[in-house]
Amino acid sequence: MPSRRHAREPEVDPFYDMLFNMLIAFVFCFIIALLAMNPKALKAGDIPAKAEFIVTVSWPDLNPNDVDTWVQDPGGNLVWFRSREAGLMHLDRDDRGLTNDTLVVNGRQVVNPLNQEVVTLRGIAPGEYTVNAHYYDSKDGQPVEVTASVVKVNPRAEVVFYGQVTLPRKGDEATAARFTVLPDGSVGNISTLSKTLVERR
Repeated sequence: MPSRRHAREPEVDPFYDMLFNMLIAFVFCFIIALLAMNPKALKAGDIPAKAEFIVTVSWPDLNPNDVDTWVQDPGGNLVWFRSREAGLMHLDRDDRGLTNDTLVVNGRQVVNPLNQEVVTLRGIAPGEYTVNAHYYDSKDGQPVEVTASVVKVNPRAEVVFYGQVTLPRKGDEATAARFTVLPDGSVGNISTLSKTLVERR
């Protein structure tokens, strides 16, 4: 009898098999990532990151002291470093003077000299707003000159308030600005009449 020949099946390299499985997993993860980044997938109630007003509180560059911004809206909501979102207000950054202002770039230390906190008002809520500066912590025991500005963004940038206050010592609080937003988005009744916000907490 003629001998039976068995056709030899080609060998499957397990390395190529593993690579193919990894490729499938990568494609699957890529599709999931694309679906997750779909801007239409915003949940109901999300607030778009836009601004109607920008409130800026700043103090001299390289000043080591920590000044905090407090903003109260017409509904009594307060934004400050422990409550960074309230109503239509959002504290974009809590600046702590020179603390946490050192970065390492390409192996070298770089100091960000800017001392500035920014609060955005992301909608028109008519009524009075109060902007206070609070001397939270002192590194040198010196008074701090604080500058505050309120800019109306839409339909074009317009400075509606610019002024300065002095905080003599740690713990002091001063009203930098009070202003009223009218239903049409315009601003009136601008003053610096003192109003305490920090003690309310």
